[in-house]
Amino acid sequence: MRQALAALLLALAAAPAAAQVAPFVVTGDAVSAPLDGLAGDAGRGARIVRNRETANCLICHTIPDPRETFMGEVGPPLAGVALRLTPGQMRLRLIDPTRINREAVMPAYHRIADLLRVDPRWQGRPVLTAQEIEDVVAYLATLRE
Repeated sequence: MRQALAALLLALAAAPAAAQVAPFVVTGDAVSAPLDGLAGDAGRGARIVRNRETANCLICHTIPDPRETFMGEVGPPLAGVALRLTPGQMRLRLIDPTRINREAVMPAYHRIADLLRVDPRWQGRPVLTAQEIEDVVAYLATLRE
């Protein structure tokens, strides 16, 4: 029994930080403070948005980049999103869009509790880490046109 417990504790200690959901405070329709106090990088955020294996934003949204093809139209276009939403509003929509709209189709990217039909790759961990959320927010904040 002790060996099993020791093995479990060792595995938990070795688990990647991605398995953790950062604490946050919702005020109105936003999470004003960056997750874990992290600064985002717009270049990394752009790569995350374009990555069709993880965030897969382009399956539902368009971005202002004519080089991108096969973008979706389920969600609103991301062009000009920085004029419509504050970084805090963007952050909450990425963390958990159902906090804004209970019927949201967009997945919660930084939540692990009470989810349905979760791909086994993401069970028990958020799709995007706190750093990745901040990177995407930094990129979206550049989309002013």
